[in-house]
Amino acid sequence: MKKLAIFDLDGTLIDSLTCIKNICNKALEENGLKPRTLDEYRYFAGDGALELVKRAINQDGNENLDNLDNVYNSYKLLFELDCTKDIYLFEDIEYVLDKLKEKGVKIAVLTNKPHDRTMQVVEKLFKNDIFDYILGYKNEETKKPNPYGALFIAKELGIDIKDCLYIGDTDTDIKTGKNANMYTVGVTWGFRDKKELEENKADIIIEKPKQILDIFNM
Repeated sequence: MKKLAIFDLDGTLIDSLTCIKNICNKALEENGLKPRTLDEYRYFAGDGALELVKRAINQDGNENLDNLDNVYNSYKLLFELDCTKDIYLFEDIEYVLDKLKEKGVKIAVLTNKPHDRTMQVVEKLFKNDIFDYILGYKNEETKKPNPYGALFIAKELGIDIKDCLYIGDTDTDIKTGKNANMYTVGVTWGFRDKKELEENKADIIIEKPKQILDIFNM
């Protein structure tokens, strides 16, 4: 049985797409740019705040990324002030985490959301001390799909790589797990579709959070 489950945050544990859309659109509008749709943000998110803003600006045909610094600074400020609004746990996530803990499985979060904002979100939505380790974006070394963060968490928790799995909803997540030589679980309830997970060769693809528990019974 696997001993460590490392979870992506946005699109895997929490539905934060509306929050991301509202904040980034406000940053765009403050700088005279067009707001984007919720579906567009499904493909903007996943690779950190800077890439999110770049994609939102570029979607308007602005390949030179004019105003990038201004929009990015606006986004960071707005996100710091309001990063926990309109975010929710996906159905059955709390149940799954509790059951994993009962089985003695260690659970962790690895995300490209800035670390301080990650901690704010976790503190709002989850039980105290439910996670054995939490790591958000601190620098390029910790940014997925670099395997550094996943490998660091496994080492800190004393778990062999062969006993770890990485769970996420995007190509970035599957690449992260593959780069770390971990078993990869793609989830379809998040921001991206099944095709993206298949193309990146997730070891298994699941449609409901409770199916995570089945993996630990394999």
